[in-house]
Amino acid sequence: MIVGEQKPLAEIKGMLEDYRKVLVLGCGTCVTVCFAGGTKEVGILASSLRMATQLDGNAKEMDEETVQRQCEWEYIDPLEERLGDYDAILSLGCGIGVQALVERFPKMRVLPGLNTTFLGLPSEQGVWEERCQACGECILHLTAGICPIARCSKQLLNGPCGGSQDGKCEIDPELACVWQLIYERMSEFGMLDKLMEILPPKDWSTSRDGGPRRIVREDLRLPEDYQEGESSP
Repeated sequence: MIVGEQKPLAEIKGMLEDYRKVLVLGCGTCVTVCFAGGTKEVGILASSLRMATQLDGNAKEMDEETVQRQCEWEYIDPLEERLGDYDAILSLGCGIGVQALVERFPKMRVLPGLNTTFLGLPSEQGVWEERCQACGECILHLTAGICPIARCSKQLLNGPCGGSQDGKCEIDPELACVWQLIYERMSEFGMLDKLMEILPPKDWSTSRDGGPRRIVREDLRLPEDYQEGESSP
């Protein structure tokens, strides 16, 4: 899932300085799961902003709403008829949600209330860890299902750097050396011979380094005549 964390209250207040009536908009999927932008967080933040701005003598009117997903038109389109009442939207969605709102409602000021951090999972209660960098060329079949791109501090593709000690990363001793984890798992599956195969340099053109990425599934696209008649966001 996409993991994010709420920006400091002071930073959010600064972004809202020039706006009087604001819609605090949450997202019901990833950022709800990581307790950053769901209905509960929207309520707490809106209440905090009301009190803080009132104490500052620059009181704001904060309305609250949470949609199922900010990144899909069908869930944000119903907001359109209400947006004329607001000076800005404070999005508690990820960066994709913020940009989806901007594309759909280009005349509306949309502000980010979260810092989008990484693609990860909850490793324990209250802890989220990065597991994927969405590099566009998955090699998990070669590394026993453990990603060295996201989890090795040096993104090494052909074994550990030599600086790890007792199975811990030399960059951060709190982290397990991912190549130790890969070795142990490949050993369990009798795949150690695969570690002797040298992986070629990664094709970074499939990652963000190659520019904004796009996937097109022609079998799922609408007919051309429908696309031409469809109004643009």
